[in-house]
Amino acid sequence: MKNVTVYTTNSCPYCVMVKNFLKQQNIPYREINVEMNPQAMFELVNKTGQMGVPQIEIDGQWIVGFNPHAIMQALAN
Repeated sequence: MKNVTVYTTNSCPYCVMVKNFLKQQNIPYREINVEMNPQAMFELVNKTGQMGVPQIEIDGQWIVGFNPHAIMQALAN
């Protein structure tokens, strides 16, 4: 099983869509709310260069935004 981490904020509709999608697919994930954890936001921007959320990390592979196809592809590889 791959490690899936979803970086979110409180007011992000696409974050909710990502979490719902992962739940529907029975994919366990860890959520990091960068609004509640400014240090995590700083680290995220340093890693990816992206300020937006959601960002999903699947075993070191990054997906920015809600992209079910890319999520499933990263899980399959």
